[in-house]
Amino acid sequence: MKGEKTVDAYIEKHPQWREALTRLREIILSTSMEETIKWGAPVYTVNGKNVVGMGAFKSYVGLWFFQGALLKDEQKKLMNAQEGKTKALRQWRFQSPEEIEADAELIQSYIQEAINNQLQGKEIKADRSKPLIIPEELQEKLFSNSELAERFAALSKSCQREYAEYIAEAKRPETRLRRLEKIIPMIMEGAGLNDKYKK
Repeated sequence: MKGEKTVDAYIEKHPQWREALTRLREIILSTSMEETIKWGAPVYTVNGKNVVGMGAFKSYVGLWFFQGALLKDEQKKLMNAQEGKTKALRQWRFQSPEEIEADAELIQSYIQEAINNQLQGKEIKADRSKPLIIPEELQEKLFSNSELAERFAALSKSCQREYAEYIAEAKRPETRLRRLEKIIPMIMEGAGLNDKYKK
């Protein structure tokens, strides 16, 4: 997964959605937010905090509201892209530039509400209470390599959980072992699984 370095490059990479992305970008940039690239896609922030992201897919372009569950959403435009998994994130999908144009004022009002919530410090915290379950393959490596165990212990709980889940969600034993070999150097470096996508 190689992400683009600029928002212009991101838009160029999706020619079929150029008009839609450009219009969404104009609406977003009419606010006070800062534009950046995170995880290979455009993200808009207030005081360094993620508020809205923008993305293009095969059949739609979407806006992500990082704390979208806090929005009033009286028009019922937002959806939870991963029901049961995502607590705060909400998505608004568009199939055409015309749809964006028709809803431009409404989009602006949703974005403004999201900015205001961020400025007021409103936030749905991620659930940190989930127990950390280390898969057997990783557990064995940690037992047999004390330096690796030390480096793993020094990582944040969320980084540890990302690594554990990355191994555990592989169905086949050989895939698990391949993933394990891949992450050992990253753990030794003190890096998180997804650090290279975070700017």
